[in-house]
Amino acid sequence: MVGSAIVRKLKENAFENLVLRTSSELDLRNQAEVSHFFEQEKPEYVFLAAAKVGGILANNTYRAEFLYDNLMIEANIIHSSYLNQVKKLLFLGSSCIYPKMAAQPLKEEYLLTDVLEYTNEPYAIAKIAGIKLCENYKKQYGCNFISAMPTNLYGPNDNYDLQNSHVLPALLRKFHEAKFQKKEKVEIWGSGKPKREFLHVDDLAEACLHLMLNYEGEEWLNIGTGEDIAIADLAKMIKEVTGFEGELVFDSSKPDGTPRKLMDVSKINKSGWKHKIDLEEGVRSVYKEFKKLNFETAP
Repeated sequence: MVGSAIVRKLKENAFENLVLRTSSELDLRNQAEVSHFFEQEKPEYVFLAAAKVGGILANNTYRAEFLYDNLMIEANIIHSSYLNQVKKLLFLGSSCIYPKMAAQPLKEEYLLTDVLEYTNEPYAIAKIAGIKLCENYKKQYGCNFISAMPTNLYGPNDNYDLQNSHVLPALLRKFHEAKFQKKEKVEIWGSGKPKREFLHVDDLAEACLHLMLNYEGEEWLNIGTGEDIAIADLAKMIKEVTGFEGELVFDSSKPDGTPRKLMDVSKINKSGWKHKIDLEEGVRSVYKEFKKLNFETAP
């Protein structure tokens, strides 16, 4: 999702000399493969958006995989970028790097001030390691490696798997299928009380290009909207967008995750970037794309 959005944004801005590989063509966890790729292609600018990602269930179930895969991906790419004298690298982390009970909104300086949310701790630790790799390759070797922490993302090419997707795409699919299967209710994990911030991936791509062209500071920057919404209210919005007419049921026996994750985006806003796509507008556009995917909806 993120990589394809960055490619779209680069092409919109007349950048055509792009070096691309799919995960089936290049295993980023494999150091030898990554080293060969960098030696062969010699990229000048690197957007490090690749990661193993998922929602609460996937993060909590595949804890070792989320830690190992993400550590290997970022370490291989960052080290090869250093060895091959990449001019600039942008590493994308996640808002889950911040402590579970951190004050809101989340400021960059809150990193490593308290314990993480348990369900996604391995993923968060891997992302923190990526930030520290960029920070210390800059300090030791003078590499122009920067980091940015996006909030929750949604948009074209999202993952709609009900077992390992994030909350917004999972709700879109749940409500869409419930509508066509004429179900009377949709069950939602948790109490619905936690608040989350959502950023359209096209806004993120614009932020990434902005940072690549204009930012060279040592500190990582948050990327988000600076606005959040309760999961219950998000569910009601998606219910309306999809046209589902049944009941919402919140299963409080399931984990809520972090109570709130609102990003402080004042620093990136001061640098000259601000999000443009309103959440409801974005959800409606994504639902139009989703309907073309032809998920099985028969009762």
